[in-house]
Amino acid sequence: CSSSPFVVASPTTTKLTMASKPSRRQKRVVHLLDYGAGNVRSVRNALTLLGCEIVDVSTAEEVDRATVLIFPGVGSFGHAVERLKSMKVWEALKRYLGDPSRPFLGICIGMQVLFESSSECPGIEGLGVFAGAVDKFDGSKLKVPVPHIGWNEVRPTSSLGEGHRFYFVHSFRVAASPFASGTATYGGETFVAAVQRENQCAVQFHPEKSADQGLALLDRFLETTTTTPVPKNGLPLLGAAADEEQQHEAPRGPPPPKGGLAKRIVCALDVRENDAGDLVVTKGDSYDVREKTEGRAVRNLGKPVHLAERYYREGCDEIAILNICAFKGEPIADLPLLSVLREASTKVFVPITIGGGVRGYERADGIKVDALQVASAYFRAGADKVSIGSDAVYAAQRWLQQKNHDDGDGDDGADDFDCSVSQI
Repeated sequence: CSSSPFVVASPTTTKLTMASKPSRRQKRVVHLLDYGAGNVRSVRNALTLLGCEIVDVSTAEEVDRATVLIFPGVGSFGHAVERLKSMKVWEALKRYLGDPSRPFLGICIGMQVLFESSSECPGIEGLGVFAGAVDKFDGSKLKVPVPHIGWNEVRPTSSLGEGHRFYFVHSFRVAASPFASGTATYGGETFVAAVQRENQCAVQFHPEKSADQGLALLDRFLETTTTTPVPKNGLPLLGAAADEEQQHEAPRGPPPPKGGLAKRIVCALDVRENDAGDLVVTKGDSYDVREKTEGRAVRNLGKPVHLAERYYREGCDEIAILNICAFKGEPIADLPLLSVLREASTKVFVPITIGGGVRGYERADGIKVDALQVASAYFRAGADKVSIGSDAVYAAQRWLQQKNHDDGDGDDGADDFDCSVSQI
């Protein structure tokens, strides 16, 4: 009911049961508002796993006709608002949200734009569904890094249910709201992690990248909002007891420290082509990735997608894929790696980081490609984060250059070097 909107179920092996029992559910139609920012592929893959038929909406008429609307977003508050207005769906979205009985789920920026404004983009108004402003974490005051990235506990504002961990990545937050249905704590500051007004919900975290608990949240939202008729008094965002046929498991990883980020298990896969041109996971012996046997074949530990899925199912909180030979070719032209990302994102519902080759370069035909184009191609293929190791090298070079020009005051520039590395 609306008075207890954030009831939490026991953790379940959702990623197994949803994939193995599609026949038990009627096809659920959801409408996805994609304004072209970030990795929406992960949301699509999660909804597909949960047995949804996805209908893309990009016009005011399509928003007006939507029955269950999901709005995922990443990036800046201002860009999201401007993009929605340029698509001419801003007023239609206001009309849709004006009726709290119409099912809606906003994710990340999809939650922030529901408020009146954001200090990230002064002078730009949000949808104003909820009163209040979005402000940046004060990292210097809280003595924690900003952005807030990682798995953090979300606690229901209701007295019912216990908290569970979800994956966050954001620098701006809503400090408080009477419509808060869940909260989290970072650096000692409690902020709004979820809001709800009847059948309209929004979350600051990323359920599509929060493994079992995230899939359970999405499934609960869909299960309730795709029934006929839709409940008039609201739905529990995470609720109801688990399906009696579902097996139960312990939460992934160690429990989080009270009011903060949990420790993560990150699996790193070194990937490169073997002599036959196939991408394989390998490991070097003093940087030598070839076997000592006759033929000196590239050491093959398995296929990247298979191993990524295996480690995810065994409890990893993040998968990092490092293309160790990316410096040899053209990253955007590396179709096998992009294919690996696309396929892995259909099987892995925790963050996927890609590293190697995220750099500016000149193509064989003389056309220059900048690093942002490379990163964008990886994001569209299914990556959630990119790792740029070259920046660490540049930071060291700057430090050495400054050290060589030391004016003799005893300051060797180490503080500046530490600052540069921490920013990376």
